[in-house]
Amino acid sequence: MPKAEVYLIQSEAATKLATLVEASTRSSEEGTKYFLEPAPGVLSRAVNKRHHIIFGRRGSGKSSLLRKVVADLTVNRTPVGYVDLEEFKGHSYPDVLISVLIKTLKEFKIWLDTAAVNSANKKSFWGKFFGGKPKRGSLNKKIAKQLSDEIGAMLSELHTILTQADSRQFTQTEKSDSENENKMRAGASAKAYLSELNASVETSETDKKSIETKTEYIHRKIEILHQNIMRYKDLFKRISDISGGESYLLLDDLYHIRRSDQAEVVDYFHRIAKGSNLWLKVGTIRHRSRYYFLGDPPKGMKLGDDADEIDLDITLEKFDSTKKFLMQIIEGFASECKVEIDEILTDGGKERLILASGGVARDFLTIFRRAVDVVRERIDRNDLGRGGKIGAEDVNVAAGTLDDFKREDFNRDTDSNEDRDSLTKSFTKIVEFCTNDARANCFLIEKDHASYDTKAIPDLVDFKFLHRARSRVTIRNRKGRLYDAYMLDLSQYTGERARKNFTIVKFWGSDGDESLRKLSYVFSEKDGE
Repeated sequence: MPKAEVYLIQSEAATKLATLVEASTRSSEEGTKYFLEPAPGVLSRAVNKRHHIIFGRRGSGKSSLLRKVVADLTVNRTPVGYVDLEEFKGHSYPDVLISVLIKTLKEFKIWLDTAAVNSANKKSFWGKFFGGKPKRGSLNKKIAKQLSDEIGAMLSELHTILTQADSRQFTQTEKSDSENENKMRAGASAKAYLSELNASVETSETDKKSIETKTEYIHRKIEILHQNIMRYKDLFKRISDISGGESYLLLDDLYHIRRSDQAEVVDYFHRIAKGSNLWLKVGTIRHRSRYYFLGDPPKGMKLGDDADEIDLDITLEKFDSTKKFLMQIIEGFASECKVEIDEILTDGGKERLILASGGVARDFLTIFRRAVDVVRERIDRNDLGRGGKIGAEDVNVAAGTLDDFKREDFNRDTDSNEDRDSLTKSFTKIVEFCTNDARANCFLIEKDHASYDTKAIPDLVDFKFLHRARSRVTIRNRKGRLYDAYMLDLSQYTGERARKNFTIVKFWGSDGDESLRKLSYVFSEKDGE
């Protein structure tokens, strides 16, 4: 009996590659050595002495960029603090601001206790996360210790303010005279009462009185924050001075905070930063964020005036550039594992991977990792019609499973049931149009045309259900009118959702514009929605 052929994708080297790729799909301090700029100059801009808001879809590399900034600044002994705002999801204002402030001060205290004063020869610290060692010696240890101790005292104050919230609110509720009868039996402490460990409550009290009590408390907390802002400005100025330069605060994933509170949080740190040589870098998803609003006074940071933007979204509009960037990433991993990527991935597989990812690096790597398993399973059942490499159909199967994870992100990141239902309704209409009417993966929207469904498109792009394909598309019998082309995410028409007689429009090819110029692809336009 002839010996079965063994393909490279079944080898230990390919297993190592798949494992490495899987580990890289989550941003981490250790992962900074794999960082690759999505465009020339992005990293240098991110360390400029200018406030920045960094935009990108989930998985586009926002956190990777910010962690790379942390690593490079730390090795240079430049004061830097990184705060992951996802930790504070669901926190209400002003407690969310106090919590972020506490985390910020902790990060700079850690920097003062370690990177500012550690010997350049301490490999256990510098080598693990930062991939190098500082070129200049330790900073003034006495001043660093004084600043660290000062931050420690501030942290104690802030923790007291934060924990007093429950206690003060409980006390007010206990003593209040409501319009209806209010009876309360409480245990020894407010904290125990709130945790339901040592208390029982019988109450029938009007909503009006309850709201008034809470509002009074919140105003006191905000006043304390405002009263201390000059102390924090002075602190950060002295932290910057110890290194002889500037300091940086990186606030990652702003969109996890309630949208109504985002500008308030950004505004507070922007006020601290003014005149203290502190520079803010805020990572977020563009259409899920409210980093500025025009009020009296305005709150947050206004693009163009207070801050510049860094856009990390690599889209399918620049297909060749996107392909080059994403292939550089996977080839870098393959080289480390001593694997020739062309030996496990066909040209058609590469092209389909780019499409399936929508230009998002993490999705590209996730689908590649799953496609390895798809091919291995195919080989095990002796389905060798497509050979032993990852091809377009293998990518289709792998991409089809990604929809569940995108919907989890969608449900988690939408602000309300109303917001979620509205976007779902619009997306369902687009999917039905593509699969039943156009019978193609692309659709057209007339430029500057506003309707109920077209207003949802920027959000659906941010959630990666849709992808930008081309701009300024023309149609023969729509003279003088321009359209934007979008591609429906591959997960909606592959895998279990595979469609027959369904056209995958090759908008990236040499005749890409021509392939899109069909009236049947128009989803919404001014004269007929």
